[in-house]
Formats: sequence, structure tokens, C-alpha cells
Amino acid sequence: MSGSRRPLRLAINGYGRIGRCFLRALHEAGLDSRFQVVAINEPADLASIAYLTRFDSTHGRFPGKVEAEDDHLLIAGQAVSVTHAREPEAVDWAALEIDLVVECSGQYSDRAGISRFLAVGVPRVLLSHPANSAADVDATVVYGINHQQLTGAERIVSNASCTTNAVVPLLDLLERELGLSQVLLTTLHSVMNDQPLIDGYHHTDLRRTRSAMQSIIPVSTGLARGVERLLPSLAGKVQAKAIRVPTHNVSAIDLVLAVDKEVSASQVNRLLAEAAAGPYQGLMAYSEETHASIDFNHDPHSAVVDGSQTRKVGPRLINLLVWFDNEWGFANRMLDVTRHWQGLWSASSSPDSTLQR
Repeated sequence: MSGSRRPLRLAINGYGRIGRCFLRALHEAGLDSRFQVVAINEPADLASIAYLTRFDSTHGRFPGKVEAEDDHLLIAGQAVSVTHAREPEAVDWAALEIDLVVECSGQYSDRAGISRFLAVGVPRVLLSHPANSAADVDATVVYGINHQQLTGAERIVSNASCTTNAVVPLLDLLERELGLSQVLLTTLHSVMNDQPLIDGYHHTDLRRTRSAMQSIIPVSTGLARGVERLLPSLAGKVQAKAIRVPTHNVSAIDLVLAVDKEVSASQVNRLLAEAAAGPYQGLMAYSEETHASIDFNHDPHSAVVDGSQTRKVGPRLINLLVWFDNEWGFANRMLDVTRHWQGLWSASSSPDSTLQR
């Protein structure tokens, strides 16, 4: 992108839960004039795309007028070109003058697949999921932890996963302040669209063929690998498991931490509360209210520490409970990364970061 002051031109490839939340987060933040979504590529038909933009069972009505017209959406008066291609090569990205594709389909996780966008005129791609390996992208970013390592020269960046964004800031803080010798993470994650409502031939993982709304279902997770990729000092110290629970949104992480320093539960809570009010403000929150998960629906933080659930066993074993909106928090971090990354490659602006770390 040149040094002109025209808005950044974004395209969303794959307009599911995260794609729609990203667009909504941009509008709710009042950034739709600075960052314009000018194209959406989604195989679904235009009427369904417009309808699910207007009405969302989790996050409510869209904060603006949404209309379908010919092959466009009109969103708060802005025209968005809609295509229905199943392959990157079938969209004329160059003609759309796209500066960045936000890849939310989840279909491209290795460099060969992601590079198909670059080969047909897309200058940069931001993934809404982890890549298969660190070598498949130019950077994997958890905003607030390592976003300042971006240089602007990157062409493929991953925003990691929602759970990685939720837990890495806490582990980074506790590793620096207390030292971590062992970490066990259990994610209690809301249902996702790779599960059926009733038993069906839906997935090669047999557990995911079972009804999402009738069972608590263990699933595989790459969270430990993702944590170690972002925090190499914890390599070999992290194990993780994930369990899907029959709620529509908001997830939790149960953390069991073996720390190097003797510390009380109240000291841990004070450390986390101070971080949430200070350097992690906007990224992490802290509360001791008597919460249920629904309290955090549409919460933009990556994580909310529930201090009422902090437990200590012996001198060095700590248990924490962390809430996070797995859709809205993650979509807002994608927007933060977009803002920061754009500031690095555009001569007309400087890096835009709310976290000075």
C-alpha cells in the first residue's frame, strides 16, 4: 500500500462466525471509515449472508443498516462486493485493490495453501487460526504479547487461536513473576460448527459425530503446542486438553500451575488484578463477582480472570479459572493486529497500539 491516506481495503474470505464478528467489531469500534471491508468471499447465497449479518443469535442485531443489492451487500451505506468462490484463484483480488485478506474459512493452514492468495494478487493475509507450523507463516501473533515483533515486511500472519490469545498473556505474566515449572490447561469450550445438533456422520473424529447439545465431549487440541510456540521458555512444560460443552458462546480455561516461588492465592490475585488495571488493560480483565459464563457474552477482552475461583494447594500449586468470549474477544484481537500491522507498512500512519509493553 502506498503512503496515500485512502482507507485500508479489506476482504474477508470465509464469512462464518469469526468473519462476521470481525466485520461487526470493526463497525462497533467506529473504524469502518479507516478500514473498509470492500469484499466478502463466501460460498453461501447473498440472501443468507445478508440475513446472518443483520441478525445474530449470539451478539444481537447488527449496529447499522444491512441490505442486499445485486452482487453486493450495503453495510451502513458502504458497498461490499460479494463473491461465492471456493478457490482463491476464482476471485479477482487485484481488481478489487485489496490490501489485506482476513482469512476466516479455516481451510488454509500450510504455506502452500495460503500462498495461493498471494499468487493471485493479494499482498497480505491474516489468518483467523493457527498455521500448521511456525514455518508456514511469517509470524504468529498474540496481541499484547508479541505484536511488536512485526516489522511490516510480513505477508502471512496468523492470529493464533482464541484459547491461545486467552491464556498466553497470563502465562507470560506468571512465568516472569513467579516462574512456571509445570502447566496443565483444560479448556471448557462452547460448541462449534464442526459438531452436529444431533448424532450424525459429521466428522472423522467419532466423538464429534455426537450431538453437541446433549453431551460434554472431549476433543483434540493443539493448545500446548501453540503456547510453546509463543512462549519458548515453557517448552516441554505444558499439557492441554479440551472439552466441548453445550453452551452457544463463552468458554473457560481451568489452569493448574506449578510455580517456582511460594505464593498465596491472594498474592496471585493481586498480581493479576494489578496487571489487568495496568499494562494488560484492554487485553485482560479481573473480577471477583459471582459470575456465570453468559456474563461475558460480547466481552472484548482476551481473558477475564475469575479471582473468586483462585485456589492454592500446598506452597507452589495454583489453580485459576479464566473466562473468555471465544468469538468476540478473538475478533477484536484480529482487529488490533490489523491496526498495528497496517501502521507498520503504511507510510501515512504509525503503529497503533493500546498496550505499551
